Amino acid sequence: MTQDQCFDFQSVLPETEVERAIAELRFGRPVILRGGSRQLATLALDCVTPALYDRFAHATDNRHSLFLTRERADRLGISAQNGITVPLADIGFEKASRHAYALSGDKPAVWAPADPLQADASQLARLALLLPAMVTADIEPGDSRFAACLSVDPANLRSRGAGRQHFQQVVRTRVPLKQIGDADFAVFRGGMAQKDQIAIIVGTPDLTAPVPVRIHSSCLTGDLFGSLKCDCGDQLRNGLAQLKAAGGGVLIYLDQEGRGTGIGAKMRAYGFQHQGLDTIDADAELGLEGDNRRYEAAAAMLGLLDISRVVLHTNNPSKVDGLRANGIDVTGQVRVTGTVTADNVNYLRTKTLRAGHTLELESLIAAE
Repeated sequence: MTQDQCFDFQSVLPETEVERAIAELRFGRPVILRGGSRQLATLALDCVTPALYDRFAHATDNRHSLFLTRERADRLGISAQNGITVPLADIGFEKASRHAYALSGDKPAVWAPADPLQADASQLARLALLLPAMVTADIEPGDSRFAACLSVDPANLRSRGAGRQHFQQVVRTRVPLKQIGDADFAVFRGGMAQKDQIAIIVGTPDLTAPVPVRIHSSCLTGDLFGSLKCDCGDQLRNGLAQLKAAGGGVLIYLDQEGRGTGIGAKMRAYGFQHQGLDTIDADAELGLEGDNRRYEAAAAMLGLLDISRVVLHTNNPSKVDGLRANGIDVTGQVRVTGTVTADNVNYLRTKTLRAGHTLELESLIAAE
């Protein structure tokens, strides 16, 4: 295959198109969404400078608007199922940013319900691990000012064509773990941007029976640095111990920091939590849903390990639903506990009362 043929081949792949669009957004460059005859230019406010914001306004003849998600609109006192758009003709970068993600931001004086193409722009930002506040403007097809911009078919976002979980195992090797003993670390590559994800095989799981499995999303602050704001580090280590006690199992360690929002959004949300918001409301201030994690990758990795039936070690019913939706038979559920402290008790109570996690409220009350 010649180089030109290779590029022609890749250009038609939905995941390739979306991955390139994600990179453009993160670099602060506009991306065009193709909606039939309609062309929507969009920037992620999270990634632009005031100067670039002003350049976009000039290029769109000040016809640009700010898209805000349903969650953010609700925090501003506006009920809109598909989010809202705020005209930006007389609004500068700082005021737009306050509308987008300032704590207790002012309700916009003028707004309109968003349309599906604008909402698609926010989905692209989520895939890019950016805050979903998008500066958008309709442009004419062939507008020379945007001729160099990458365009993407929003159908690839809605169908999650970019997120097809095709993985392959690239290496598997033994790693001795403290208090666990020998474990195998299997690295799988695939999915969005060909990320590397890890399966930790403890002992020798019996593949003829439901396999004990823990799905653990990465938490840099808790897993690595021992943050007291959550119980993630405890759950990681206790989950491994439970798999060993069960005679062997698999811990899938997914790169899904901040419940799938990324480390930047997570730290912003932490700042709001310091001012009294719980985890769900803090994320909503940023325009985010309560949980953005997905489990196609976990199901694909289990399949490559010849595991189709599992006993899931989790307190989170969404993980059970996520695996079942992707063809894994979850035959049972085992709780994974952590230490309840004065620093994390409100976080754990929020997970129990607002996210449906199966934690013992009595233990949370006793810790206060």
